Amino acid sequence: MAEVLAVPLKKPSDVDVVKPLKNLISSSYSTADKPQDYSEAINELSKLRTNAVWRVFEKYESSLEIVYSYYDQLCALEGKIPSHEVQIPFKWKDAFDKGSIFGGRISLTISSLAYEKVCVLFNIAALQSSVAAAQSIESDEGLKLAAKLFQQAAGIFNHLKGTVMLAIQQDPTPDLNPETLGALSALMLAQAQEIFVQKAIHDRMKDAVIAKLSSQCEELYVEVLKQFQKELLRPLWDKDWIPTVAGKQAAYHGLTEYYQSLVCKANKSVGEEIARLEHASELFKAAQQRSGKPSYFQDYANKVQRNLTEAKKDNDFIYHERIPDVKNLTPVGKAMLAKSLPVPERLSQNFKDLFDELVPVTVHQAMAAYDVRKNEIVNSEITKLRESTQFLNSVLASLNLPAALEDTSGNSLPQSLIDKATAVQSNGGITELQRMITELPDLLQRNKDILDETERMLRDEKESDDQLREQFKERWTRTPSEKLTETFLANMNKYREIINNAMKADKVVRDKFESHLRGMELLSKGPDEMQNAVPSAGPGGSSVQNSSAVQQLRKLMEDVETIKAERDSIECELKSATVDMKSTFLNALAQDGAINEQALSVESLGRVFGPLQRQVKESLQRQEALVADIQVQNTEFCKEKSGAGASAQREAMLKELAAAHDTFNELKGNLSEGARFYNDLTQILVAFQNKISDFCFARKTEKEELLKDLTQNIGRQTFGATPAIPAHYATSGQEGKKEPPPRPPPPPTTTQNLSVSEGKKEAPPRPPPPTATPSGGAAAPPPTLPYPSYPQGMPIPYGATPAAPYPAYMPTPLPASYNPYTTAPYPQQGYGAFPAYPQPPYGGYPYPPQQPPPQNRPW
Repeated sequence: MAEVLAVPLKKPSDVDVVKPLKNLISSSYSTADKPQDYSEAINELSKLRTNAVWRVFEKYESSLEIVYSYYDQLCALEGKIPSHEVQIPFKWKDAFDKGSIFGGRISLTISSLAYEKVCVLFNIAALQSSVAAAQSIESDEGLKLAAKLFQQAAGIFNHLKGTVMLAIQQDPTPDLNPETLGALSALMLAQAQEIFVQKAIHDRMKDAVIAKLSSQCEELYVEVLKQFQKELLRPLWDKDWIPTVAGKQAAYHGLTEYYQSLVCKANKSVGEEIARLEHASELFKAAQQRSGKPSYFQDYANKVQRNLTEAKKDNDFIYHERIPDVKNLTPVGKAMLAKSLPVPERLSQNFKDLFDELVPVTVHQAMAAYDVRKNEIVNSEITKLRESTQFLNSVLASLNLPAALEDTSGNSLPQSLIDKATAVQSNGGITELQRMITELPDLLQRNKDILDETERMLRDEKESDDQLREQFKERWTRTPSEKLTETFLANMNKYREIINNAMKADKVVRDKFESHLRGMELLSKGPDEMQNAVPSAGPGGSSVQNSSAVQQLRKLMEDVETIKAERDSIECELKSATVDMKSTFLNALAQDGAINEQALSVESLGRVFGPLQRQVKESLQRQEALVADIQVQNTEFCKEKSGAGASAQREAMLKELAAAHDTFNELKGNLSEGARFYNDLTQILVAFQNKISDFCFARKTEKEELLKDLTQNIGRQTFGATPAIPAHYATSGQEGKKEPPPRPPPPPTTTQNLSVSEGKKEAPPRPPPPTATPSGGAAAPPPTLPYPSYPQGMPIPYGATPAAPYPAYMPTPLPASYNPYTTAPYPQQGYGAFPAYPQPPYGGYPYPPQQPPPQNRPW
């Protein structure tokens, strides 16, 4: 096989993808309550890019999988992050530019994932052509791999031809020009067909098949040559590309004639054989001249020459056929095996999305809104079904159906009632209901305690802030609590209302339980106890056993069971129906830059839940007609059946038991939902309490800092200079009489250096400590010392030192258990950390702290 052409690779430039992606994801794809950390995934993507964009220059088959993986990651990331949001300057050089004498090369830099993806995809096709060109034509596996890779490369170049301008939205480098990509796609397709020709020869297929394959290959090279010779594209190619393509076009035309001549030889058409061989000889010479390679397809040229000599000799001595003009020969058919393979959704075999959980904030919000709409529809339709079924059960219970149909003898228990008793016992009976009802108050109280403790924390914080604001007036510059806790208070009121509604629902459940307690107890005891509790109706009922009304009612009871089974199925479908709205919202964001959540959600919900809603509506309509028929037939049944005295009592008792069975099932479902509701609410309230705790701790820290600043400012205040001594106190007006020195003024509150004689600095004299007084004795009164005065009502600042110390104060001893610092919890493990609640045995949800631990004061 003649040498095939491999497309050169685009050369990339190293860029930092880590920092821009981290900033983008943290700012646009994370929420405050659910931050997303994709540092590891971003670092992995950076390593994958470095490996992929440079590994292509190692032209081995193993390199393809690495580049495939990087391209697949780009495709997945582009579906979540719009291309224009990625501000990474991707720079790629033109694949065909050899550079100038000054070393410059044509390059293009675009900050877009779409441009990166286009360039990587171009290199994938180029690497595929290089790997295919390296395969051996002597190996069947090599031929198969080469054919596959050339067809994939043709599909990639053809795909890029139609998408490159839309992706980069500016003039591309020459290698990404649509005309260039079209020419490369044609070249890859022609070379794939060439591989199929070589495989047919290698497999020794029929001469006619090889001739048709060669004829198609020659036609494809004609198209390649036409595109390569366009004025715009000619400067791009290597100097030997166009001669090689022109030589192949002539050579495969020659192969077509050669193998068709073998067909003529087998058919004894010696004249046509000679004409085709002569034409093939000319074509092989033309191929050698066009390619500039004297040995181009020389093996086939030698075969043609040998066959031509032999054919002419046979014709001269044996056949004497006329040699027709080659122009008048029947054209050889064509067989196209090569085709452009479409670009698959995933190129790599074991793809794993590094950013599988990455969803933009807008998509998070759209999905939350969609879930709300979906839950409204599901809950509404399920409520309709359940309420309708409960009404149907109440109607049947009031008519004692279907038990009345089975109780025509009036002595034994109806089988349906025995089945209901068995079902109640298998579900735990009245004991299980009592246990579940007993648990509800504890679950409710737990939630109330958490909410009350949360409310107390906010109230204490507000009272403390108001007290200090009243004390310091305008100097208390902190933001008022009520302005910061509006959202907290609104949520607290919402949770309080939820708990109040749950309490009302619990009361309804308890009332219903009390009203049907006797019937549920009988159902829980078994058939013997029920047989004793149900009165006997006496003889006379067998006459209506096979009446028309009984038969009609039995058929209607079957319809009732059918409609209940259908509703169970519809409810399961409503609960299990799911739609992948994540991909829908991501695609809308990528295409339009925005998400019309309402339109997309309504369209999706209508498509998924529309048929189920119609089934619900039809079921309700069927029930209306069914109930009407049951009432009509039951009236006829009652007329046929004589019921008085014991029969009436028995009828009433059977109705009571049937109603108790339906109530048992209803209450069990309600209690299960109630327990689940309270446990879920506990998780929400604990998280809410933690937020309030963090808020209160931050406010407490802020309060302490502000108090410290205020007291320090007060302590630094000066109270004016000491007035001068009046002149009439001077000693100069006293003859021979010395006045005692004036009493020193109180020291200033600020630290000053007191000057004494000889320039020394000394502290004021300290009096001796008071002496201990024996028991029964009295200590001497302390000396009167000056003390700095402060404004009335102002506390003495912490750390202020008086002019002279007072005697040591001996406090009255307090009990060992007394702790004055037990007013509020204090974090022990850094900012925002609080002592863990004790772990209760039920469900694992913590109680609120009842006895907060003492706080450790810094002083």
